[in-house]
Amino acid sequence: MSRIDQLIAELCPNGVVHYELQEVCTFRRGKSITSKEIIPGDVPVIAGGQKPAYYHNVPNRESQTIAVAGSGAYAGFVSFWDCPVFLSDSFSVEPNQELFVTKFVFYFLKNIQDQIYATKKGGGVPHVHGSSIARFVIPAPPLPIQVEIVRILDSFTELEAELEAELEAELEARKKQYEHYRDTLLDLSKPTRFKRMDQLVEELCPNGVPMYPLRELAHYSKSRISCEDIDVSTYVGVENLLQNKRGKVDATSIPSEGNVIKYEAGDVLIGNIRPYLRKIWLANSYGGTNGDVLVIQIKDRQLLSPKFLYYVLSSENFFLFDIQNSKGAKMPRGSKEAVMTYTIPVPPMCIQEEIVSILDRFDKLCNDLSEGLPAEIEARRKQYEYYRDKLLTFRELEA
Repeated sequence: MSRIDQLIAELCPNGVVHYELQEVCTFRRGKSITSKEIIPGDVPVIAGGQKPAYYHNVPNRESQTIAVAGSGAYAGFVSFWDCPVFLSDSFSVEPNQELFVTKFVFYFLKNIQDQIYATKKGGGVPHVHGSSIARFVIPAPPLPIQVEIVRILDSFTELEAELEAELEAELEARKKQYEHYRDTLLDLSKPTRFKRMDQLVEELCPNGVPMYPLRELAHYSKSRISCEDIDVSTYVGVENLLQNKRGKVDATSIPSEGNVIKYEAGDVLIGNIRPYLRKIWLANSYGGTNGDVLVIQIKDRQLLSPKFLYYVLSSENFFLFDIQNSKGAKMPRGSKEAVMTYTIPVPPMCIQEEIVSILDRFDKLCNDLSEGLPAEIEARRKQYEYYRDKLLTFRELEA
């Protein structure tokens, strides 16, 4: 920050003037527009969210716009637009150009984003108006200092975006690698490139691994459990199974009376609505579910390991099969009958255990990356916010 320190020493060694925003900025409300009034174009419509609500064909702000969302869950969200936009349920903050660089004011407002959120008013739909933030005090360093601060923060923002993209690409690459090895390990018709695995297959299955339709190895649960015996952690509706094979979360509501389908620890639960969402979970306890979730129970666990079956059914091959056999346009539903015809390999138990051991390690690696990615991104953001706060803090010039 030596360049900033030099400029401060030269241009404002005794501090800078501070103003209330209402003294140096104009707040202009947007013009409400509904989806029916939109004429499709490439002009972002800024309303109550963090992203454009629609795209219109005519702007009402031309460039260098600081927009503040006016209402809704994200009321008070501050965004910067260096292109023509249409402000709808939002307002613009327009600084005095003789005193401020527009983007410097934007960075100042982002630095107090939480304080702006705290000004929300209203019970049902919260609102933030220009008057809500008018009394916030902003420092006004000389314009050359503002230009340098904007340059530095633009660089930080760009680096942060690049880092997030790199981390997410790394995670995606690891996931694809994991999927590849899982499909290879579960094929067993050709070498897996895992020496121990290939030796076991050659010794124990010299003529190949037997394949069986699922119906010969498992069935759908026929048991029932009383709603009095389940809670939000043990009831599994299709809505709380997570997409892309990421397990489940606790239910937000559960049936209050009667009986529901029972599942046991080791059962495989698959979302049967919109199978392209790839919802699957290996139960680690008993609980209940409904008809939108398939509960697959193994007939003989001496022959087939629950974890091995879970890995087979969470493979991309299975979900492509399930998708191809689903019916319905708006809300496709998987075919329970077709699922039971899906053929799976059943190697000796020691081979199943070796496959599970390998895939568990890959799964842990992906989970560690998945958990570490948000933490790494959050750490970088906090570092960025720390420097932003330092850059935007100035000693006030004494009267």
